[in-house]
Amino acid sequence: MPAQAIATELKTFTTSNFRLQNGGALPEVTIAYRTVGTLSANRDNAVLITHGNTSGPQMIDPGGSTGEGSWCEIVGPDKAVDTNRYFAICPNMLGSSYGSTSAASIDPRTGRHYGPRFPDITVGDIVATQRALLDGLGIEKLVAIVGPSYGGFQALQWAVDYPDAMRGIAAVVTAPLVPRERSEGNVARLMATLSQDPNWNGGDYYDHGGVLESMIQIRSATLKTYGIETRLRDTLSDAAEIEAAIRAEATEWAKGFDANSLLTLAKALRGFDVTAQFGQIKAKLLYVLSRTDRLFPPELAQQVMPALKGAGVDADYFLLDSDYGHSASGRDAHKWAPRLRTFMDSLG
Repeated sequence: MPAQAIATELKTFTTSNFRLQNGGALPEVTIAYRTVGTLSANRDNAVLITHGNTSGPQMIDPGGSTGEGSWCEIVGPDKAVDTNRYFAICPNMLGSSYGSTSAASIDPRTGRHYGPRFPDITVGDIVATQRALLDGLGIEKLVAIVGPSYGGFQALQWAVDYPDAMRGIAAVVTAPLVPRERSEGNVARLMATLSQDPNWNGGDYYDHGGVLESMIQIRSATLKTYGIETRLRDTLSDAAEIEAAIRAEATEWAKGFDANSLLTLAKALRGFDVTAQFGQIKAKLLYVLSRTDRLFPPELAQQVMPALKGAGVDADYFLLDSDYGHSASGRDAHKWAPRLRTFMDSLG
């Protein structure tokens, strides 16, 4: 099958009266997702691909624009997640901007955008919607869950919330906790930028022209943290050209991503910490970090790996030797795909 044909159309799954961990409920939740490959007759060959903070199911599309780099070299026919063997499912997170229920959705109770009234959710809530999606597809147990960055948070949350639901997880350029001061700082920085936008209107900007320029600023800064300048210097040398290219990429993303989604997902990380639950993990675990990642530096492995082993987890670590920082898992897929393939093979 030619590479450009591997990704399927966006599908949706809807459930009603979805209970949240904060005690509230959403009257209706829709989760958008893409699949690649064929689900086996006994539904035992599914692999969940969990995406990063600012990407979505398009991360498995050829050339899919994501902060972590397209994963089309990881997921597909004859790739590490071989869709000749496995049925890959990539769901859009609850609260995100690529088809799932979010602040931009219409609240059926009011007929208006949820906007700033969208409830506070957790990573556990995001994972619970994915569990509901799999139940809807008749999939009881996964071969594996594989995801970068925020996708790694989801994979680890899955492993502690539903320990019998998968044989393995690969958590890539990520960590098992986000320090409270870091998550609170992220929310505060986003609010500081967005609330200065003349169209902000307390988060009800949908009928006030949107907050595109603020989102471009936020995205440009994020891309620099991810290591975009290293990538652009592969083909550009002029500083002004590099800056223009960053702005162009940031603008393209900002046109499709909702500011309230950024806030929803940032708030969901307040208190994210699964380290105390390591003892509940039954799945085999592959932990992958990038040598030059400023968000999740390789030194993390010095704490994470002994803690996993101490809790009895069958865990292995791989350091991705890449200059591409947080984008390494997609940009330098060929450097860690063989290790992932070996891990997938070990799951049977």
